[in-house]
Amino acid sequence: MTAFILRAAVLCAGLVATSPGWAADPTPLTPDAKVVESPSGWTFTVAPYFWMAGISGDIAQFGLPEVHIDSDFGDILENLDFAFMAAGEARYDRYSIFGDIIYTKLGADGNTPHGILADSVDVTSKTFAGLLGVGYSVLEDQSGHLDVVGGIRVWSVDTNISFNGGVLGGIEQDDSATWVDGLVGVRGNYFFTPEIYLTGWGLVGAGGADLDWDVALAVGYKFTDTISAVAGYRALGVDYDNDGFVFDVVQQGPILGVVIHF
Repeated sequence: MTAFILRAAVLCAGLVATSPGWAADPTPLTPDAKVVESPSGWTFTVAPYFWMAGISGDIAQFGLPEVHIDSDFGDILENLDFAFMAAGEARYDRYSIFGDIIYTKLGADGNTPHGILADSVDVTSKTFAGLLGVGYSVLEDQSGHLDVVGGIRVWSVDTNISFNGGVLGGIEQDDSATWVDGLVGVRGNYFFTPEIYLTGWGLVGAGGADLDWDVALAVGYKFTDTISAVAGYRALGVDYDNDGFVFDVVQQGPILGVVIHF
């Protein structure tokens, strides 16, 4: 699997509260949010975000042995060439449509089993993950709501693996794969007070990958009707193996950020 995730700092999680008195943050998939309410009753949010995550797992290409990578956020930050993340949601009453996009280009150090085949391995990865889903609120009151959600995630991964020293020294190869996974799960929020709330989501599925999952939990604080702060943790994993191309990684790390409502 390959090197992922991001650069400096934040995935803001928030959800739209349905109560007339407490407006929650947009949704766990829409962090720093721009909110527009239309006369029709629809609520729209759009936001970029950042997430401090490390990555570990295995990657491989056809005809070459698996390479293990294990990098914390500091290692990834040093080798990050580019990262873009954005999310959005359209919500009407109990119904919602949401999306999430992650694109990263980064480098990481890897190794082969027992370090016999190569002294070291350089890995360069370009990864796109785009999620589109719909939700329905099955529980809601003045304290928050719980949505049942379903959607699809499109993955497109390109990896370049270069072996240094050892038996495979000097060998370099590039390969890529694109696949689609179906996901189901829940997301929601709960206000302990008008200012302090808990928000999170859990998604799991499969399709092109054997397993695709995404979980997060965060605590938020509303300073005003337009500004909130959130802090929590997110983990995302995917296990893809097809025609010799292996991408089996877990990305996880803290989520920190500020949610802004307009």
